[in-house]
Amino acid sequence: MAITTTTSSVSRFLFGQPVVTDSAVTARHVTALVARIAVSAIFLVSGFSKLSDPAGSTAYMNSAGVPGAETLVYVAGMAELLGGLSLLFGFLTRIGALGLFAFLIVTSLFFHDFWNLTGAERLTQMVQFMKNLSIMGGLLMIVASGAGRYSLDAIVRGGGPIAHDYRDPAALTRGVPVRHAGPVHHGI
Repeated sequence: MAITTTTSSVSRFLFGQPVVTDSAVTARHVTALVARIAVSAIFLVSGFSKLSDPAGSTAYMNSAGVPGAETLVYVAGMAELLGGLSLLFGFLTRIGALGLFAFLIVTSLFFHDFWNLTGAERLTQMVQFMKNLSIMGGLLMIVASGAGRYSLDAIVRGGGPIAHDYRDPAALTRGVPVRHAGPVHHGI
């Protein structure tokens, strides 16, 4: 008995079936790029804010009972800035996303512990906790899918936008020693 698959655009969109047209593959990579930029924005702004006003951030961390806030403000700021840059440029993207995921676990538990609060503050912190949880989900999607074609990761592994878009990717490296032994893989 043969298995048949539906190949309509709706089915591909709804159920994630592989897309075979060049334009659809390109759209997927553009979507990955836009997602990386969108997720990186909050970390870049927050990291820059911590590093440009460490006194204000330290005061907030001290009010939350964070030990060693005077040092940790710089660690947190650099973690957010470097993780955000990793996502933005798609360089060591999976490592950057995992680092930010771990950072958000600690941040969410320390600063958004809504379960210990009551009244309006409980609702405010629950919303912040859920926002972090949503961002964590986006980070895990980046870990699972990778940075995509339009990233430094793709260029480093030999499959950036030039190699993928070129009709004969092998022609790009004829006569040039290449560090990867296998063919360039299309997709994320």
